[in-house]
Amino acid sequence: MELNGKRAVVTGGAMGIGLATSKRLLLNNCTVTIWDYNKDALEKAKADLQQFGKVFTHYCDVTDKARVYELAAIAENEMGGVDILVNNAGYVTGGDLLEKTDEEWEKTIAINLTSLVYTTRAFLKGMYSRNLGHIINISSASATLGVPGLAVYTATKWAVWGLTESLRLEALAAGKKGVKYSSIHPSYIAHGLFAGAKLGFPANLLVPLIRDHDIVAKAIVNKAIRKGRLSPKIPWTVNLNPRFRGFLPDSWFQKLMIIMGVPQGMKSWKGHGTINN
Repeated sequence: MELNGKRAVVTGGAMGIGLATSKRLLLNNCTVTIWDYNKDALEKAKADLQQFGKVFTHYCDVTDKARVYELAAIAENEMGGVDILVNNAGYVTGGDLLEKTDEEWEKTIAINLTSLVYTTRAFLKGMYSRNLGHIINISSASATLGVPGLAVYTATKWAVWGLTESLRLEALAAGKKGVKYSSIHPSYIAHGLFAGAKLGFPANLLVPLIRDHDIVAKAIVNKAIRKGRLSPKIPWTVNLNPRFRGFLPDSWFQKLMIIMGVPQGMKSWKGHGTINN
């Protein structure tokens, strides 16, 4: 997709991946609307980003479907339409399944998965009517394998990948080839939600920490939106997970993950949950 003049909505856009992506879109002459749950971060983001282009900001809890549909109409009115949706808002909390309450896990599912149904439905009719649009869903490297201490989060990110692929095929079946979908699969980022998390040895050599959020934002803008890549993995070595899974018997793949040090990833986690990536 040619970015010049396009109109984008970025959820969770006031911090982290969302903020970096918003900046890159603005620098490519897009108009951007940012939704975020953190009012202070939202104000700061608007002040920081206005120098790069036209940006609108709105407070939004993406689990509130009435608010999502209300703001979608506002975005269509303010920008004259929406060509790009980046479903970035996310939530993570670590711990084994019995260590947190039902409510904590329900919140994880509501933010990471259910909200994507609302936001996608809010803009899909307009994209279908123009036969033009690109929806970017932030999944995770954890969508390619099981991660202990992160089971419910991992489940939502597997679901995001499946949702993205299914909706892509729905668009093709409906004859809407101009409506594209991509899922993004970053590994642990050194700062933000996953601060402190890191893979054990020797997996940390194959899949090193991502240094900053802009590396993911660059993949979103250049690989997914510009080049139409379906599911960029960051770093590229994350692609080894589904390939090993495809070649090896399940029991061997599980043993390989243990040997590689994957179960140690969340033991040093110090981040805290937020509805932002």
